[in-house]
Amino acid sequence: MQQRELIKMLALRSVWLYAGFHSVFLSLVSCSIALLAGASASLTLAISAVAATGSLFATPAIARSVGLEPLKAMAITISSTLLMPVVLYVNLLLFQDSSFSLDMQSYLQRLVIFIFGPMLFSAVCYRVVPRNLLSRVHAKLSQVTILLVLAFPFGLIGPFREVFDQSYSAGIVFFFIGLAICALYFLAGYVAYARAGINEGLLAAITSANRNVLLTFTVAGSYLGPDFLILMGAIQLPTYCLPMLVKWLNRYLRKSTVLKTSASSNADI
Repeated sequence: MQQRELIKMLALRSVWLYAGFHSVFLSLVSCSIALLAGASASLTLAISAVAATGSLFATPAIARSVGLEPLKAMAITISSTLLMPVVLYVNLLLFQDSSFSLDMQSYLQRLVIFIFGPMLFSAVCYRVVPRNLLSRVHAKLSQVTILLVLAFPFGLIGPFREVFDQSYSAGIVFFFIGLAICALYFLAGYVAYARAGINEGLLAAITSANRNVLLTFTVAGSYLGPDFLILMGAIQLPTYCLPMLVKWLNRYLRKSTVLKTSASSNADI
């Protein structure tokens, strides 16, 4: 990934407007729906934490796998991740009754490990390794990394799985809540950005629905309430299915556009 181009993109106003949409606007929408639906204080707190969460660090790899622009995916992933502590702090002030603190040291460590470290490594590789060799190696590695990306969510479902042992109906309820959250964020992202084109709409949709909930848990831990760990597991299966959904939607929307264009041309004739 071209680091100079990425830094230029991070300076764009549109990237930070997306970050506000991703964290602030979707926090307002999802928490309002939770309150209107009569959700418990613990569940509302959990939903507010998910809404504050930045996009998955793996979002650029997922975007590339479905034919979307990975550079912009990385830029909006970084911007939403950098905004996350601020929005999370505000949400905790609103929905957490007791005192709390954020583990900013762990947050900064993960930024270095997953974002700034790879950016530095990538910049060095572009200067040292011949471009054609780099392209061949990356093509081979990407076939493996996407499998690891898709396998990762299943490491977070333990607490959610335990709910089924206690109450099958409660597990089903949490699953549908997780599904509804992912669907809400996905649709909101697509609707908000579809005017800029199919690619922009789908990129915003998948970035909005992909949430780095493990980072949020690392930063705030037990202050997120007992329902957060369960909800964190409940959203993993919908998140896992997103690349397949986006790939299908991409083909369907483009086919529909071609058919409409063809019908319009025939009508003009």
